[in-house]
Amino acid sequence: MTKIIQCQTLDGRPVAFVDEVIGSGAMKDVYFSPDKSYVVCFFSKEKNHFYQSHAELERQKDRLKEIVGNKWQGIFNSAGGDYWKNVFCWPDGLIEYNGLLGITAPTYQKQFFFEHGSKNNDFLGIKGKEKEGKWFASANNQNRFLDEKEKGNFANYLKICILIARAVRRMHAAGLAHSDLSYKNILIDPVTGSACVIDVDGLVVPGKYPPDVVGTPDFIAPEVVKTNHLK
Repeated sequence: MTKIIQCQTLDGRPVAFVDEVIGSGAMKDVYFSPDKSYVVCFFSKEKNHFYQSHAELERQKDRLKEIVGNKWQGIFNSAGGDYWKNVFCWPDGLIEYNGLLGITAPTYQKQFFFEHGSKNNDFLGIKGKEKEGKWFASANNQNRFLDEKEKGNFANYLKICILIARAVRRMHAAGLAHSDLSYKNILIDPVTGSACVIDVDGLVVPGKYPPDVVGTPDFIAPEVVKTNHLK
């Protein structure tokens, strides 16, 4: 029987997760809560250099405290907060467990998982997988691979673009920047016209917390990419 781990966030909120990795990314290993209403994500020691230095670990902890604390409160506990809960998958708790630093975050909403998947009886086996933006970013990907029921319509794509732009503007208004916007870090659903920015734990605070990654050129202003050779 799978073990249930009990722990708590740094501010004392009880947390439980099933001791079975459901996914691994470039930096974190992800676990479901017993009721699957939220996930617990631990930063792996093999994938994160900040564990090698106490000062770096404390700096990362401070960054995450700011994101799950003051920034979360400022965005989601202010006017219009419920609206932004549908546009961001924002971490809401910080954990230290078994020598690892971790965060809690809501589970993705069901519309951000493929219901039908790819063509020809889901020949790619993506049914139930996350609707990463890469599947919809080009007509070639859509027409070659996706089931017709997953494609949505033009009006919904326009709505998605507006949602993404609003999300980025809201982060900037809070004094934050997403250093790793990419096709993998924005989930979209053309059927309902929904979008959700994920992997928010790496947010940049200019002058205080620098970016961990270079970024994806497609999501960087063209004039910045064109002049990145300049000093």
